[in-house]
Amino acid sequence: MSDKRPVARRLAARTVDGALARATAPGVLRRRAAERLWRQALTAPGLPDGVRVKLAERVHAGLVGAGRAASAASSASAVASRLDSAGLHARMLAGLTRAELDAGLTPSRLDETWRAGFAVADRLHQRGRVAHAARILARTMPLGFHRVLHFDQLDSPLSADPTGFLAPLRDSVAARALTAAGRDTPAADRPAGRPLRLLFATCANDNFLGEIRQRYADRPDVEVRFLDVAADPARRPMNGQIGRMVEHLLLGGTAYGTAVEEWLRPHLDWADTVFVDWSVSTAVLFTMVDPGDTRIVVRLHSFELWSLWPHLVTFGRVDDLVFVSEHLRQLGRAVLPGLDGPGGPRTHVLTNAMDLRRFVRPKSDEARFRLAVVGVGAIAKDPRWAVDVLRELRAVDPRYRLRLVGGLIDPAASPAAARYRALLDADLAELGDAVETPGQTSDVPGALTDIGVILSSSVRESFHCALVEGAASGAVPVVRDWPFFDRGARGLFPDGWVVDTPKEAAARILAATATDQRWREVGAEASAHALATWDWPVTRHGFDELFLG
Repeated sequence: MSDKRPVARRLAARTVDGALARATAPGVLRRRAAERLWRQALTAPGLPDGVRVKLAERVHAGLVGAGRAASAASSASAVASRLDSAGLHARMLAGLTRAELDAGLTPSRLDETWRAGFAVADRLHQRGRVAHAARILARTMPLGFHRVLHFDQLDSPLSADPTGFLAPLRDSVAARALTAAGRDTPAADRPAGRPLRLLFATCANDNFLGEIRQRYADRPDVEVRFLDVAADPARRPMNGQIGRMVEHLLLGGTAYGTAVEEWLRPHLDWADTVFVDWSVSTAVLFTMVDPGDTRIVVRLHSFELWSLWPHLVTFGRVDDLVFVSEHLRQLGRAVLPGLDGPGGPRTHVLTNAMDLRRFVRPKSDEARFRLAVVGVGAIAKDPRWAVDVLRELRAVDPRYRLRLVGGLIDPAASPAAARYRALLDADLAELGDAVETPGQTSDVPGALTDIGVILSSSVRESFHCALVEGAASGAVPVVRDWPFFDRGARGLFPDGWVVDTPKEAAARILAATATDQRWREVGAEASAHALATWDWPVTRHGFDELFLG
């Protein structure tokens, strides 16, 4: 009996190509006819599964590119239902999901894709095929933390329902095994008879370490060193290697893990305490290695909770985990439930170290009617919300103006960034010179002398230093109740500072700036509160307790 598979393959390919050529043709009937053709081709009997998947991927890519995401998802479902191989099924779903994400779309079947990939990894892990399981995990896990899902839109499925969203990851035996290790030796007590050896470690971002490093460098009872894991050209490629990290965490004994051990062991042997800033790849590297009796402290700022990195950190080797706000700690406990389990780290809330007194300068008279958002380069900052506030104000008094300080959202960053930037540009064109975009500044204290109202328009913030700096300067603070959190801004700032809508923001601003005297009184109250609550001479005692207490 002759093998009909090559014939079926050629016929299916020709049918798919012809149908795709008509996929964007005008007329609903022609598009429906094309869809029937490729469905018949993709589900034709006698077609090898490997060929079926490749053709499905071709159809999916063509439909996504033509802006027909619903048809793309439907065609993928038709093929997935006919695949016998669980591994091939998982690989196809991963490829199609990745294509939708790369096109700036929220995938229609992410939960199914995650579950299929984790199920394959779990079976491989159970059968002892650990290296293969690691490859599947490294391909599957990042899909749920793509920037499209959490950073390129004004909401996040993780924030809305962390337990439900992360359920496929938590249910995976292989994924849980990645970070199951603990430390062989408890961290030693603070040494007696010599200075505490304190190592600060980060990856190309020490923006929030300045005051902290300086304080302990100036103390005779502390010896300080600093490590930037991105600064060594020879070792830089070892950083951020998700596939190799996952392989070592699951398998152990890898050449990559040995190289990391050789790199970090001298630092761990020297230090009594390591403070890892940012819960990113640096924290993964340091917890891949048993720390001996060295104490490990990790600080988690904000964006990390929407990224893959904390799920690769072995928290059983972390003694203390620092959050910069209570609402971030609460979300962290929901995202990483192992934090509260046996062997988990102690958790602390310590706000960012800020020298706020340098922002206290006289305000110009013109500042009263000028609002500002400082830092507008990310969609999460949502400067269009601030624009809506300005519209509400100018409907009452056209003297109000808005200044967007910093670089605007880069449209090349992603399709979603391009869409948001186009809408923002239309807003700016409509409002003309009522909105100022001076770009970046190296003198924020000086820039704030012309700002009378400081806005936080963001959908998420861990603390929002720029808002607090503006308040310290005497600008009237107006904070959107960040929708990514339950009682985020309201749990951090005085009730009078926080609003829910642009209309409420405008009402607060109109009341606070009704007269020059009232504006200056409200600004002075905000400045006094900021200095008494968040200035470094106040907050540094928390770090003393953490390191020396």
